[in-house]
Amino acid sequence: PKEIASRQKESLENYQLLLADEIAYHKFLQFEFSSQWSELKQYAEKSSIKIIGDIPIFVAHDSSDVWSNQQLFDLDEAGSPLTVAGVPPDYFSVTGQLWGNPHYKWEEMAKDDYHWWRQRLEVLLKLVDIVRVDHFRGFEAFWEVSAKAETAMDGRWVKGPGAQFFTVLQKHLGSLPFIVEDLGFITPEVDDLKQQFYFPGTKVLQFSFCYAGSGCYATFSCETNSVLYTGTHDNDTIKGWHDKLLIAEPELAACIQRCLQRELGTDDSIYEPMCWKLVEFTYDSNANTLIVPMQDILCLGSEARMNFPGTVGNNWGWRCRKELLNRELSSKLAGLVEKYQR
Repeated sequence: PKEIASRQKESLENYQLLLADEIAYHKFLQFEFSSQWSELKQYAEKSSIKIIGDIPIFVAHDSSDVWSNQQLFDLDEAGSPLTVAGVPPDYFSVTGQLWGNPHYKWEEMAKDDYHWWRQRLEVLLKLVDIVRVDHFRGFEAFWEVSAKAETAMDGRWVKGPGAQFFTVLQKHLGSLPFIVEDLGFITPEVDDLKQQFYFPGTKVLQFSFCYAGSGCYATFSCETNSVLYTGTHDNDTIKGWHDKLLIAEPELAACIQRCLQRELGTDDSIYEPMCWKLVEFTYDSNANTLIVPMQDILCLGSEARMNFPGTVGNNWGWRCRKELLNRELSSKLAGLVEKYQR
């Protein structure tokens, strides 16, 4: 109803009574989740395990966040988005990615020291120890597309809140235990913003190899203050990626194999499956932190891929079955930890 969409006080009060049972049910679900997560968090703390959580930079138009804070988003009088988020054409899509999330009114948010964002982070930091900040480059500048557009191609870069935003967060929250996702179209300004606050950035092994005629080289300098992934949720599994390379770019695939043999030496690792050698290559890096998805530890192919960027449906369906985990696997992981002093 329009009166609910526009949050008219009398209508909200009426619907609170009308939907009292449903509201109570969802409150109960949230209470149960909170209780169960609290137990998990306490168990992790006793086991010296830190939990990394994720905070998307944008929220959905049909979310409670947008509905209850419409003044903070770029909406028309009817509550529909005027501009939406996305990214220009990139590695994943020739037409870019049109996410469709409404953009923030950053100037409006700044008036109360980004109270909405502070609340969001305060709650998340009670649930997790470290926060991966999605699409970090959007805080420096974001891709703005008309809500009427069918692709993300015809957008423009608009300056974000930048250093002021993180300075305000530090003032209110103290230390910011962030990992920033700084992939995609990254400019010197984005790098400067990351370095100013000494946030660890993100590196991806699948993007790191380049065939240059006579040899294969790692194309990035993996700083110590970084988090190295074999692949993120947006990538194919390491096995699926390499299997496709064997067909599409056999010279690069062969060169990677020679590179790994050169870097890892001639011990037993050369007899391991290629996916496991790539995992070991990650352990041998300078990065302080490694993230290896379970699909890569298990050497699973493209059927276990987590997400296809820019698509809706058939994503986030993979589940790790208990029977896939065994002592042999844990022993191999322990061996890498010991060998590379991780």
